[in-house]
Amino acid sequence: MLTISNLVVNYGAIRALHGVSLRVDRGEIVTLIGCNGAGKSTTLRTVSGLLRPVSGSIEFEGQPITRMAAHTIVRRGLAQAPEGRGIFANMSVEENLDLGAYARPAADRARIAEDRERALGLFPRLRERLKQNAGTLSGGEQQMLAIARSLLANPRLLLLDEPSLGLAPQVVSTIFKIIREINQAGTTILLVEQNAHMALQVAHRAYVLQVGRIVMEGDAKELASHDEVRRAYLGLG
Repeated sequence: MLTISNLVVNYGAIRALHGVSLRVDRGEIVTLIGCNGAGKSTTLRTVSGLLRPVSGSIEFEGQPITRMAAHTIVRRGLAQAPEGRGIFANMSVEENLDLGAYARPAADRARIAEDRERALGLFPRLRERLKQNAGTLSGGEQQMLAIARSLLANPRLLLLDEPSLGLAPQVVSTIFKIIREINQAGTTILLVEQNAHMALQVAHRAYVLQVGRIVMEGDAKELASHDEVRRAYLGLG
């Protein structure tokens, strides 16, 4: 579904990605783990069209999207819930959800309403707060809103960037349970997550990114038992 080949990305004179290659197959949850500054968010932002690579290629469902505009990529069926949530704090929960469907045609109104109900079914707290300003939500509720808003774009591939960041353990468990439900309902997911323990539990396959390079890849459960991963990312001996 998604193929990234030899991706090189710079921030000014600083090289952030050094030839990253990975793939995501239809129906999978694939996770990208690594330390702060490894290039995880840079990878997602480049796939989404928010950053332009120096070289390399990105294909989505067999079509090149490497230099495609971000809004066009959304229309193709790929959406992202960004790191830090990126909600519109002075707008209501309902208005934030409506913005998630901005790239869909007006003729799609009935399906948009269905997708909105599906999202609210996954996140019932949001239904109770539709008229509330998004900036007054708790951190966990804001993360729920960010994911729900991305689902309103009706993506076939969903990019999730650090969904557990800054959340209490109980909320993290809820978020990951819902991520699994979204996947089981048919949405493919590429997950960037610093909580390697949770990410490897929920994912089918995993890549380890270090200083802009993929250094390990494989079945998520197998990587979770690998000594180097256990020491570096899971805090285990």
